[in-house]
Amino acid sequence: MERKRTKTANEKYAIHRLALSTDKEGILRLANEGHEVQQAEDLLKDPFVLEFLNIPEQHLYLENELEEKLINNLQHFLLELGKGFAFIGRQYRMSIGGKHFRLDLLFYHRILKCFVLIDLKRGEIDHTDIGQMNLYLNYFKKEEASEGDNEPVGILLGAYKDHILVEYATSSITNNVLLAKYQLYLPDKKQLENALSKLLDH
Repeated sequence: MERKRTKTANEKYAIHRLALSTDKEGILRLANEGHEVQQAEDLLKDPFVLEFLNIPEQHLYLENELEEKLINNLQHFLLELGKGFAFIGRQYRMSIGGKHFRLDLLFYHRILKCFVLIDLKRGEIDHTDIGQMNLYLNYFKKEEASEGDNEPVGILLGAYKDHILVEYATSSITNNVLLAKYQLYLPDKKQLENALSKLLDH
């Protein structure tokens, strides 16, 4: 009797991406051909899955705890971010107009040749977070970028985002401010299969 093979974490992950996406053909092509990074928007996944952090579902964590766990699991986080990311540091200090600011995580992207700034938000991303990231990007363009660097990219990584708020808050910003959701665990097998079935039926 043939044993039924259980799905690996990677297979569950692939099904989850497919079930969440409205671009079924694009996801299947991605699975076959791999992900190519050609512009800032290619850095985003929707959502980023941080299941490797092992944060219990009901645990009320703080942003600094989330950051600490990401640093402690940096190899897994880099794999989730995708190819091209090089880690520079955490709590990167900037002095602007006599005030001090700290960016949660700083990376450099070897393919896009630019700094990638990541700010973590435990809850919903709001318009003040977007304005602050815009400030950081302007600082990096003027003070940190070297000759040959492309414009920096800012990623706000939060548990929630309001699409209407995002549209209004980013409409006149010329910097690359990207907003992404994260989730701390994959849905169980039954939820994945149901979501995938609904997607394939349409």
